[in-house]
Amino acid sequence: MPKPEPKLITFEIDGREVQAPEGMMLVDAARLGDVEIPFFCYEPKLGAPVGACRMCLVEIEGMPKLQTSCSTPVKDGMVVSTTSERVKQAQNAVVEFLLVNHPLDCPVCDKGGECPLQDISYGWGAGRSRFIEPKRHFEKPVALSPLIAIDRERCILCYRCVRFSQEIAEDYQLVFLERGDHTFVGTHDGHPYVAPFSGNIVELCPVGALTSQAYRFRARPWDIEDAGSICTLCPSQCNVKYTTRDDTRVLRVLARDNQGVDDGWLCDKGRFGYQAIHAPERVTQPLVRDGGALRPVSWERALSEAARALARAGGRSAAIVGGQATNEEGFLVQHLMREVLGSPHVDSRPSGVLDPAQARALARPDLTAAVPDIEWAGAVLVLDTELVDEMPILDLRVRKGVRRNGVRLVVATSRPSSLDPNARAVVRFTPGAGEAFLAALGAALGDGRGLDELAGRAGASPEAVRAAADALRDAGPVVVVWGERLSGGERGRQAVARLLDLARTLELAGTEGAGLLEVPRGTNARGLREVGCLPNLAPGLADAAAAGKSAGEIAAAVPEEISALLLVHADPLSSHPDRGAWERALDRAGSVIAFADFLTPGLEEHATVVFPSESEAEKDGTMTHPDGRVQRVRQAIARPPEVLPNWQVLAELCERIGKPAGVVSGPAVFERIVASVPFYEGLTLAELGGKGVRWQERDGAGRVPESTLPEGGLEEPPPLEAADLRLGTAPSLWSGPVVEHSPILRFLLADQRVELSVEDGERLGVSTGDEVAVTVGGASVRGVARLRSDVPPGSVFLVEGTQSENATALTNGRPRAVKVARAAREVTPA
Repeated sequence: MPKPEPKLITFEIDGREVQAPEGMMLVDAARLGDVEIPFFCYEPKLGAPVGACRMCLVEIEGMPKLQTSCSTPVKDGMVVSTTSERVKQAQNAVVEFLLVNHPLDCPVCDKGGECPLQDISYGWGAGRSRFIEPKRHFEKPVALSPLIAIDRERCILCYRCVRFSQEIAEDYQLVFLERGDHTFVGTHDGHPYVAPFSGNIVELCPVGALTSQAYRFRARPWDIEDAGSICTLCPSQCNVKYTTRDDTRVLRVLARDNQGVDDGWLCDKGRFGYQAIHAPERVTQPLVRDGGALRPVSWERALSEAARALARAGGRSAAIVGGQATNEEGFLVQHLMREVLGSPHVDSRPSGVLDPAQARALARPDLTAAVPDIEWAGAVLVLDTELVDEMPILDLRVRKGVRRNGVRLVVATSRPSSLDPNARAVVRFTPGAGEAFLAALGAALGDGRGLDELAGRAGASPEAVRAAADALRDAGPVVVVWGERLSGGERGRQAVARLLDLARTLELAGTEGAGLLEVPRGTNARGLREVGCLPNLAPGLADAAAAGKSAGEIAAAVPEEISALLLVHADPLSSHPDRGAWERALDRAGSVIAFADFLTPGLEEHATVVFPSESEAEKDGTMTHPDGRVQRVRQAIARPPEVLPNWQVLAELCERIGKPAGVVSGPAVFERIVASVPFYEGLTLAELGGKGVRWQERDGAGRVPESTLPEGGLEEPPPLEAADLRLGTAPSLWSGPVVEHSPILRFLLADQRVELSVEDGERLGVSTGDEVAVTVGGASVRGVARLRSDVPPGSVFLVEGTQSENATALTNGRPRAVKVARAAREVTPA
């Protein structure tokens, strides 16, 4: 459904005439007249109000009873009083009633000083209590999960946390148990509340009932400050507030509401992963390999060693840029490679080469959907991505659109998705067969010719493809949320051509609120692409003067054509396909220079120079959201004494090699980017502010290099090769150094699991919990088997990015047939 246009009406509140959008809840409309109405249970993000706390009662002319302003829409001509004697008595009574059982322990309560109940008791309470009987008591505190503690004596039963669990995250774990004054919040059978978004209930709680285990009793509001930035741990780029003490330590992370990005929610990785910033294992000074081991050295020596190695390699250097690099870092890396060293070899995509013409087509402003378009679209197609693991906040946005606005959801993936229960149509296709699925969907949306054959090549059901086409047809604006893995591998170019052909068929370019939205593998993948961190693209998506090698080609070219590797926030052993090729490349490279915050096993073994990286709370720069919103990364705390800004280190390397970059600050690098990227023209840091700016909505958007959508003549997808089991991989939200080095999150750290269908498990003699080995081409990965009824027969799925037994050991960018068998027990010698 299209987003409704607001219609202004006029009403009176406490003698003031106020204009507000028709239908806005009275409690919100009152603020437009500078009138504050107290409440506890109301939270617009949670959807339809429930009027549970009764704190927001007001008097409305013509209505005999007091009304809850949180659930009363404002109407033209309405006359409202919030200060009448009836209202004051009701407010006093509600506060007194809430304090009957609430402990008066504000001096020792973790919420003290920032507690709505405390503020409302002072502002709207009677200031006394007539209650002298004993208060109720519960065991306290109780661990609701390893992340959250609950003090049930403080709970005022506002219903916020339960509503979040049931209506926003839709994990349905939190419920009210017992009845009357014995009611409390809990889970079925006392199971821990473990879910990707559970930490949001701590921030939603208006009292001190729900507290963070990591922040509990760590600080008082008058000891701390908040600093705004964005989370750099995944492509969602959620807006956050870092709670800091003495400008040196992050104590917690809160959501900073930006409706265009995150809707005010955070995943638990973004909320609790800050502990890794202060991990003792973090690299906080330069390291150089000396005597076969990495040892701390001065900055002078580290910079000299790195500059000599890169200068010696010259055009035989190559750079791999990880997704957590800022636009400024990416721009300077490609400048260092192309302009200083004369090497065209720079890449930021693990998935393979992206065709330049297709990159420009994907960047077209009329083809790019904004995040809010998802909830107002007629239909959403989620294609080859698992949002809860790859871009978690988008998962909540899709659920919101389906639940509130009736968006038709189509899920088309190889692996079962958490969004399947919400979908109008679900299609499963063979891992790596996204191109064939898109061809089949295009046929179903057209005259249906060849549909059965194309669906067979995708390993999909023709009936499921038809159902998906029916859901998309005539739905209104369609948003296609697609995963980067679709564009990877040998057939990546053909798959993207099919995606663009689908965009033409659905008329996305000519429809407001429709478009494509990529879910990249790296946080800042779009920004790095636009500033030139691809082998065939210069800044501004222009063709590179000389095409370089992709990441996979770089690995294969060491040491014959490439002798020095620069790894910027990247560890290809854990993130890139064909781990074996990268192990050989790192072993044979003359020099491996890395920017890293933690020493991974690969860096510890192969790096010759390691520069310490800034944490996400110490960076200052910009990143570009997948929907084109350029946002600021703001420094919240001071860097450790021996950590320098990464842009400064890159600029210093240019200087020492003999070709200065000509920048003296981070903002100066951003000015260089704006001058080099035509569609960023005129963009300033002041304009970005705290919410960011979508460059597609500015005047410079018309300067994107021209591109056209394919008009027929597409290659036919190849038929499926015969295979007993085909390998698919899936990233996990809980893999990576941040989870590994955050003590409170470590219990969630992803281990390798092998997902199979029940039919394949029975055929292979494998049961859930068995240790199995997945083998192909002499390489093997072990994991614990998990049989799932919704996994299609013939497919097996492994987890990417695990500490050990990483799926990248078996992947090479092409569909692969694998064997699965119960693993032989390893016998330890006596």
